[in-house]
Amino acid sequence: MRSETDHEVLPAIAERWSPYRFEPRVVEDAKVLRCLEAARWAASSYNDQPWSFMFARRQDGKAFETALSCLLEANQQWAQHAGVLLLTVIRTTFRRNGKPNRVALHDLGAAAAGMALQATAEGLQVHQMAGVNLSRVRQAYRVPEGHEPQTAIAIGYPGEARDADDPLASRDRQPRTRLPLSEQVFAGVWGTSADLVR
Repeated sequence: MRSETDHEVLPAIAERWSPYRFEPRVVEDAKVLRCLEAARWAASSYNDQPWSFMFARRQDGKAFETALSCLLEANQQWAQHAGVLLLTVIRTTFRRNGKPNRVALHDLGAAAAGMALQATAEGLQVHQMAGVNLSRVRQAYRVPEGHEPQTAIAIGYPGEARDADDPLASRDRQPRTRLPLSEQVFAGVWGTSADLVR
């Protein structure tokens, strides 16, 4: 599903989307490793790399069920078919000096974006989720103090709708849309579109 962008971008950007339907199949380890490697090379403040991933493949059985149990029920219904589940965690302070890292979540987002684009290039798709039981993540994985669970990521092969009336399938069929650049890029004062994007 390629989106019609207003300006030419890398193919993986135009082809990336967040499916609710995954084929219930294993994702090859080599592809998973390349996705994780793409995340590893994301930019971060002071190169601190404040993200971690709790990782489970569908073939890992109990480990996959543990990861799945950390999602809110609505997400469990579709994420159970993904090939890989990740639960994301940030370290809240810098390694270099122990001071608070107010951009740790931004850096996690950069890592997740790199992962999503690599997944697209691999013929996979990623669906990121905010619907996570954060206290369950902390307890199940014994996440230490100074680290905060944040989100979840499903990786897998996009699947076909099993039922034409399935509300998740109808979400997957909707075209991707974005706000115009004129509503996102300002110059001079807040709310005034930059000349370049008018």
